[in-house]
Amino acid sequence: MRAFASVLIGFLVVLDAGAQGQTVSQPGAAPTQAGQGTVRTAAARKRAPSLPVPTREASSALADRLAMQLDLAWTGDYAGLINGEPNEKTAAAIKAFQKDRKFKESGVLNTQERALLVAAAKAKQAQVGWRMVDDPVTGARLGIPTKQVPNKSQSKTGTHWSSAQGQVQVETFRIREPGTTLAAVYEQQKKQPSTRKLETNVLRGDFFLLSGMQGLKRFYVRADFKDGEARGMTVLYDQATENIMNPVAVVMASVFAAFPGVSGVAQIGSAPKRKVEYGTGIVVSEAGHILTDRALTEDCNVIVVSGYGDADRQAEDGRADLALLRVYGAPDLVPATFATDGANGPDLTLVEILDPQSQGGGGAISATTARLKGDTMEPAPQLGFSGAAALDGQGRLIGMVELGNPVVAAAGTSVVPARARIIPAETIRLFLDAQKLPPVTARYGLDNVKASLVRVICVRK
Repeated sequence: MRAFASVLIGFLVVLDAGAQGQTVSQPGAAPTQAGQGTVRTAAARKRAPSLPVPTREASSALADRLAMQLDLAWTGDYAGLINGEPNEKTAAAIKAFQKDRKFKESGVLNTQERALLVAAAKAKQAQVGWRMVDDPVTGARLGIPTKQVPNKSQSKTGTHWSSAQGQVQVETFRIREPGTTLAAVYEQQKKQPSTRKLETNVLRGDFFLLSGMQGLKRFYVRADFKDGEARGMTVLYDQATENIMNPVAVVMASVFAAFPGVSGVAQIGSAPKRKVEYGTGIVVSEAGHILTDRALTEDCNVIVVSGYGDADRQAEDGRADLALLRVYGAPDLVPATFATDGANGPDLTLVEILDPQSQGGGGAISATTARLKGDTMEPAPQLGFSGAAALDGQGRLIGMVELGNPVVAAAGTSVVPARARIIPAETIRLFLDAQKLPPVTARYGLDNVKASLVRVICVRK
């Protein structure tokens, strides 16, 4: 676990853009003043430049690197700072990923390898039920492995998530009392509960980290401080769960945002989901079954198919990011036909119903050209493309578009465009077969596909 502690030191120490007087201590060592026994990396000894306003090209490259580092962290290959910057640890992680899968260890991912990494990371996220959540009690934003901690309750100072027997626990806290200081909260957390044995403690001007053992469990505490208020989270888990929880904890440390949206507060991770989100659905049966992007339908209080009313969620596949909806009493639905023998060439036509804001409040079906690059496409599409149909040069439906959320790399700064990929027809067919939905009579061509599209609307709390 000391390796994991060093990961957290690397993440939090290097994260600082010019923290002076930063302290990294071992158990039993008293905090020191800057320059007196302080352990700092080269990056921490000089002030890092502030993030410039990125160009579209630079934003896209940064978003790709951030996403890659996060994916490598999920697979357990990357244990460094998730900042979107190229570095030796990232190259080493790529080589480890390539070696494990018997590819040439080049340190650079080709299109096929990147697609495999995305799939592996998504499988890990699906395994733990990963979700970014806003904690209404503390105001912090954090990632939660919902399958590991399905039980949620309110604690004295925040929100508590846990497994059935308490093997894994996550708890947020918020401390705002007269005279509250980061140092005081730091000292309190070091000593409470008394069973804590520290392996690493990091203190700097506006945050601290503690990690080690608490009885027979691994723990770490991350807390940030601003304007007299401390917000933090504690992660506690049995050693028997380390294979699952170690990479999860690395990502949790990376994406935790105590004061989301506040200038000067670093954030990494997915942008918050919108209260009302629009996407595209593909009709796949005359009985009212509609295929769409699973992420589009997450945490929805109500799912509506425009023109047909409320929709029920019938099934989903977390690894493939597919969701199957159903509407009832709609006799005029026209199902689409997927060609399962792959795309004929790299040129695509994406057919979608754009977000109303992109078309003056309208709901017209539009078509846009793109170019296939592996399972991704260029240029990245706009909002509303989630669930869109992807046609090849012969007008055959060869997959569905999954549009990821924008990646937040700094306070309120979204590095777009979001990464988009094609979920191939072969994967879709396996999903539909599992739901006992047979293929329909072949109907190809742009006009036929347009007739099979509907707008999907998700309404969240």
